[in-house]
Amino acid sequence: MPPLSTHSEPDQANETLEALLARIRGCRHCTSVLPHEPRPFVQAAPGARLLIIGQAPGSKVHASGIGWDDASGDRLRDWLGLDKARFYDPELVAQMPSGFCYPGKGDGGDLPPRPECAPLWHAPLLERLPNLRLVLLVGRYAQVLYLSPALRRSMTETVRRWQDMPDPYFPLPHPAWRSRLWMAKHPWFEAEVLPALRKRIAEALA
Repeated sequence: MPPLSTHSEPDQANETLEALLARIRGCRHCTSVLPHEPRPFVQAAPGARLLIIGQAPGSKVHASGIGWDDASGDRLRDWLGLDKARFYDPELVAQMPSGFCYPGKGDGGDLPPRPECAPLWHAPLLERLPNLRLVLLVGRYAQVLYLSPALRRSMTETVRRWQDMPDPYFPLPHPAWRSRLWMAKHPWFEAEVLPALRKRIAEALA
């Protein structure tokens, strides 16, 4: 997956962000392979300075249409030190999942993000967010899309090496319930990474 410097198709190069968001929300590219009606989620505005790239909406987000509208979102907002008002302000925070639609359930939880989404929508969306200062790569799927193999040998190693990441990326584990067990095994995350993360976010949103 290419980094932030990417290019749209020539016939859509002058498309506004508003028009692009309408196309994303109206996307039915995966209708034949999803177990439900597509409901793409995205949050963005031209002034956004923080971008959150997660994996894919869960069932609760699919139902509500509100990103991170579940216990994982509560945990993520706590990690970031952001209240809901700031988190859901698109002029501050953009949200762009690895897959924009809820992929459905598998044997061990939600299925992976649909692979069609990122190649279709990430590059044109990033081009229309010129004020980004910090990009959070939340979970393994986002890290695979944007980091070189040398920087993502494992999720734990990637997060531990947050200071080695190229600007503007900051890697995080996915804040699912299992993250509590992971944090108990890796106390450096709460002691070292979260304070640095909150400082970076405060600087980005200042």
